[in-house]
Amino acid sequence: MKIKKAVIPVAGYGTRFLPFTKATPKEMLPLVDKPVIQYIVEELSASGISHVILVTGWNKRAIEDHFDYNFELEYRLKEAGKMEAYRKIRDVADLAYFTFVRQKEPLGNGHAVLCAKQLINDEIFIVSWGDDLIIGQEKPYYSQLIEVYEKYGGSVLSVMPVSKEEVKRYGIVKVKPFKNRVHRVLEVVEKPDPEEAPSNLAHVGGFVLTPRIFEILERTKPGKGGEIWLQDAINTLCKLEPVYAYEFQGERYDTGEIFEYLKSNIKMALRQEEISDGLKKFIHSLK
Repeated sequence: MKIKKAVIPVAGYGTRFLPFTKATPKEMLPLVDKPVIQYIVEELSASGISHVILVTGWNKRAIEDHFDYNFELEYRLKEAGKMEAYRKIRDVADLAYFTFVRQKEPLGNGHAVLCAKQLINDEIFIVSWGDDLIIGQEKPYYSQLIEVYEKYGGSVLSVMPVSKEEVKRYGIVKVKPFKNRVHRVLEVVEKPDPEEAPSNLAHVGGFVLTPRIFEILERTKPGKGGEIWLQDAINTLCKLEPVYAYEFQGERYDTGEIFEYLKSNIKMALRQEEISDGLKKFIHSLK
């Protein structure tokens, strides 16, 4: 079965970026000239995903507007002869078929995924967070995860090696080596002490999940903070069917914290030829 659907939970409050996120979704934070969420959807589209399900909240209308057509703006751009700008905004709406589902209560990221159950229809699907962007190197990031699923037939988490000091910031996977960059997941341990970490492989980015995750989420009891966590359901899934971890090939742009967001903006700007040289000179001038 070809994977064609992706779920992106975007209902969080983004409290680390207040007061900006009081009225603007954190997923709309710009990386140079595009919001973070657009880069994620572009990477999904490049990986063959045609249906994107965004699980939103009460303050996320800007995301829905961003992926919709804006006839008045498009008309004015065409009338002014600004066809490049017209195509840019038109192409955003054409990246995929978009469906928006409300998470009516903040009951956790597992609950957010569960809100999309009726739209998945027992299909294999992707989950991606709206503030954790990975851009693939030789091939699109999500297509790498899809290839692992197609080859081995189980859910897939993407992982990256981190230093011993960094493990306490991530969910760290306990693994059994499998093949090449692929590992069999035994458990995900959330933010362990460095001396107790089961490996140096941190789960970041997205997942490929089998629909069995929904029945597990429906039975998962609230955990930390009284919320339903996808990680808890993943740990149960590991006991029932194979789950794999894949060391992706690509560049990660973390926008979940202010300092990481600032670093991600610089990294993204350095990818753009028209501004990279000037930015490098400016950075060196600050020394």
